[in-house]
Amino acid sequence: MKKAILSIFSSVLVAGTMLAGCAPAGQQGSQSGSAGSANGPTTINFWYAMSGKNGEVVKKMVDDFNHSQKEVQVNASFQGDYYANHAKVLSAIAAGNQPDVTQIEVASMASFADKGALEDLTPYLTGKNGTDQKDFVPGLLGNSYWNNKLYGIPFNRSTPLLYINKDKLKAAGLDPNGPKTWDELRTYSQKLSKKGQEWGFSTPIDIWFYEAMVFENGGKILSQDGKQALVDTPQGIAPIAYWKDMIAEGSMKMPPGAKYDAWEAADNDFINGKAAMIFDSTGSLNMLLDKAKFNVGTAFLPKKDNYGVAAGGANLVMLAKSQKKDAAWKFIKYMTDKEQTIKVSEQTGYMPVRQSAIDSPEMKQFFTQHPQFKVAVDQLKHAQPRPASPGYKELQEVIMNDVQKAILGQASPADALKDAADKGTQLLQR
Repeated sequence: MKKAILSIFSSVLVAGTMLAGCAPAGQQGSQSGSAGSANGPTTINFWYAMSGKNGEVVKKMVDDFNHSQKEVQVNASFQGDYYANHAKVLSAIAAGNQPDVTQIEVASMASFADKGALEDLTPYLTGKNGTDQKDFVPGLLGNSYWNNKLYGIPFNRSTPLLYINKDKLKAAGLDPNGPKTWDELRTYSQKLSKKGQEWGFSTPIDIWFYEAMVFENGGKILSQDGKQALVDTPQGIAPIAYWKDMIAEGSMKMPPGAKYDAWEAADNDFINGKAAMIFDSTGSLNMLLDKAKFNVGTAFLPKKDNYGVAAGGANLVMLAKSQKKDAAWKFIKYMTDKEQTIKVSEQTGYMPVRQSAIDSPEMKQFFTQHPQFKVAVDQLKHAQPRPASPGYKELQEVIMNDVQKAILGQASPADALKDAADKGTQLLQR
């Protein structure tokens, strides 16, 4: 699960019938013919949303693909974080100059698929050049489907983790493997904090982490039919009250900034020893290990009633308006095969998306040498899909705006989430 989209998203969706022509394609190759021709390779455009070292990994994978065969040439272009990439893809669809393949953060899959923007990949999986769908880790496929059609192939997939400065915990006489429950997290954080100088715990006030804590508390974000927001329940209110109490007592820091700026601030506090524990994506693991000068541990997110996280990250999707679908599929298949998912996992921290990769001798040896990387894979048995509804991309912004109000004391947690639920239900039913 990383890394002002509302106005762009809304305006593009309302812009007439921009997606009316995006009828799902029939059989593989129906619009594009074969990849490559006598005139040279077929060129496709790939937009991605991973920066820093993770972005370098993606770029290297694309270069390797281009050099591995002569039928398809991929032009890869970094478009900013998930929010920026999504906005640009929507604008490009409206303008008719969309890429052939892009990353889509999993909570936005339903929004894009419901508007006909994405190609149904089922025919490609079952065709002669298909791939073994059963090999993909089942817990990562929940956000790949919409209306029983497969629109996304798992690529850089993640769960949130608890990152631990094991040296600080050990020095404080605490279990260096970290707290297991909400109560323990608070107790540990109180012992590790120095008022106004260091904090035992920090986390961005982010929808992904909020979802996880609601799941851990036995709650739901949406009703089963996706038409009602359920955040104004005791299970939905409790995480906000918990965070607010910890911030007030000085054992938790709310990092400054919006969206991924807050993530970066929390990472920097952890690296610089200002926060002993943080929530962050498993996709940040390699970066944090590289930059931290202490013993970094990873653990499940502490539980309330039970463990629980929302499986996040991004899928690779094919745009329905692409005229080069055979070539696009050839690229998607390569980027998500066993060998490539091993590379992504080892070089970034994102989870291997294929069971054959997890079971491979190479991956098993890597997990033995670097046990921090296996925690997210083990935690996956407690994971749920992120909420799936065409309106959820907008609803998550509504929820987080009201959560911020509660944290800042502008409303009680109960009132703030009642407002979010009311607005959200109207949004989901329109």
